Amino acid sequence: MKTLLLSLKDVEQALSMEEVISAVEQGYISYNEGKVQQPDIVSMEMPENNGETDIKSCYNKLNESISVKIASGFYDNGKNNELPTMIGTILLFDGRNGAPLCIMDGSLITGIRTGAAGAISSKLLARKDSKVVAVFGAGGQARMQIYALCQVMNIQEIRVYSEYTEELPKYKEYVERNTKVKVIICDTPEQAMKDADIAISTTPSKKYLVDKSLVKPGTHIVAVGADMAGKNEWDPEIFKGAKIVNDSIAQCISRGETRNAIISGIIKESDIYAEIGELLLGNKPLRESDDEITIFDTTGMGIQDNVTAAQVYEIAKKKGLGKYFEFI
Repeated sequence: MKTLLLSLKDVEQALSMEEVISAVEQGYISYNEGKVQQPDIVSMEMPENNGETDIKSCYNKLNESISVKIASGFYDNGKNNELPTMIGTILLFDGRNGAPLCIMDGSLITGIRTGAAGAISSKLLARKDSKVVAVFGAGGQARMQIYALCQVMNIQEIRVYSEYTEELPKYKEYVERNTKVKVIICDTPEQAMKDADIAISTTPSKKYLVDKSLVKPGTHIVAVGADMAGKNEWDPEIFKGAKIVNDSIAQCISRGETRNAIISGIIKESDIYAEIGELLLGNKPLRESDDEITIFDTTGMGIQDNVTAAQVYEIAKKKGLGKYFEFI
């Protein structure tokens, strides 16, 4: 039995945003069709090292594969060493016999599948004439969200705010080079939210950045950063009366931005409109007026990793990428 080993460079050669968006859409649909087993996320925090680790696993009946991802965020990396902030590894197993098919770098997969999720939500829920995007955070995921969004919508201006101001010039250069969209660096959340049609948050903040007063009618919010209990980027009051869509309701009420609104007493679980897979299946209407505020709360799902990793594995085999070794 041979197992394929794929480096970050190998994975990069086997990925395209357009294909990942399609795969993640199918993954969400499979989840809502009951074809996915997805255990609870296992989380660990290492506060003395400003780090955290999540373990996400999944069995997908559609492609008969099992995936396990170990993803870490160590937020001092790059400052006191040469390591990236986000580090991940994905193990892919044959769901018919348990054999290890592939071990691959998961850092880029985590970034691209999360970017794809945000883009899918905007395609479904943002106003079709949306042009201006507010972005909170200027790291890798803030870049990936915009790169993905520009695959599905005609964006004309990015307004970015980050508490880590040293990130901003590189963010502006990267996004403008890769998307040809104008980027405006903002000094405050108020400046970033000015005229924003879509607002995306990608920070590890534990105290909300955006007050309800800054969110205009018709805004679509993509809440990415709050992926474990204690994180908070948005004023919970924003959820009152909004159309709330989760990737997984079970996850978002226990560890997402939706959790913050529930424990604040702003909403109840019954106020959640839908999971995104339900919208892709056409089971519920999408945006119903230009004035409603829509929120997509994503905590990241094992099925996203599964479908993306399976896609990478198949493409890598066709392209002859990576190296095989005898694991068993």
